Amino acid sequence: MKCPYCEENQSKVTDSRDTENGIRRRRECLSCGRRFTTHELVRLPALLVEKRDGRRQEFDRQKLLTGVNMACTRRPIPGRDVDRLIDDIETELQRLGSGMVQSRDLGLMVLERLRPLDEVAYMRYASVYYDFQNAADFEERARTLREGQPEPLLSVAAISSRRTRQRRATRQSGSANRPKA
Repeated sequence: MKCPYCEENQSKVTDSRDTENGIRRRRECLSCGRRFTTHELVRLPALLVEKRDGRRQEFDRQKLLTGVNMACTRRPIPGRDVDRLIDDIETELQRLGSGMVQSRDLGLMVLERLRPLDEVAYMRYASVYYDFQNAADFEERARTLREGQPEPLLSVAAISSRRTRQRRATRQSGSANRPKA
């Protein structure tokens, strides 16, 4: 660490303390003897979200918060519970450590946490996530909610293998319907 007074590179740490945002260190320059303080922050690697169409973009906490808040509109859910839900998801994503998450997995993580928090907010979020097209879609999701069936959390590998199977099936059915020359 370079001394801010004499610009020498040799210093010793006389005190270290954890702070809210990182570590505070009190240092003493070995050349001029003056003391100074440094602050160290932990910087986590950027997290990317892979969209269903293959595009990748940086994880945006505010975007996720906006989506959850829309689902929770006019529901008796304290703001701190929504913040805690988002914090929980962000922490889990960082803990996974892969640096990449599928948007599908992210949506399932939200649904898993919204379900015990508020059923109406869960249904609102699910209607967008699962792209409900009619009342039957709502009824089906409500039935699974009443029966207490767990949210179908899928791993990244399961999602990609499922997509591959779907693409193959689509190609095979498409080639079966083509007239032979």
